[in-house]
Amino acid sequence: MAHLTHFDASGNAIMVDVGNKEKSERRAVATGRIIMSPECFQAVRQGSIQKGDVLGVARVAGIMAVKQTPFLIPLCHPLPIEQVFIDFEFSDQECCVIAYCTVKTTGITGVEMEALTGVSVALLTIYDMCKAIDKSMELNNIYIVEKTGGKSGTFLHEKRG
Repeated sequence: MAHLTHFDASGNAIMVDVGNKEKSERRAVATGRIIMSPECFQAVRQGSIQKGDVLGVARVAGIMAVKQTPFLIPLCHPLPIEQVFIDFEFSDQECCVIAYCTVKTTGITGVEMEALTGVSVALLTIYDMCKAIDKSMELNNIYIVEKTGGKSGTFLHEKRG
């Protein structure tokens, strides 16, 4: 079993010491989806939600969330974020919006938590802006698609197609 790095020998939560790690370019991509009613899906797709540009606001919210990750996740290190992309795709078949968050840094620890935070907040923002039309929306399938850099190298999720 893998060693859990955020606990000491007594089981106390700790912030991992990354002081001796080598800097490297690190990148992570997270994805997630929000499933909605056909009516809501069409309104988002057509840009006719009364509150405004749903995906534009969700993109900015996701970027802002990436930068706030160490304030939200207690044991995350503050990182110099170099680049963030939030992208969206539509799935007509599933009536869902698929979000992707790509985060890049050159540093001593990875940006997986930042990517997961960014995609989650982008999806939550879509929910917030559309809940007047559909309160039954579901957020799901939030996970790391891939990550590169660092001692552990490249990770590709088995769902990556």
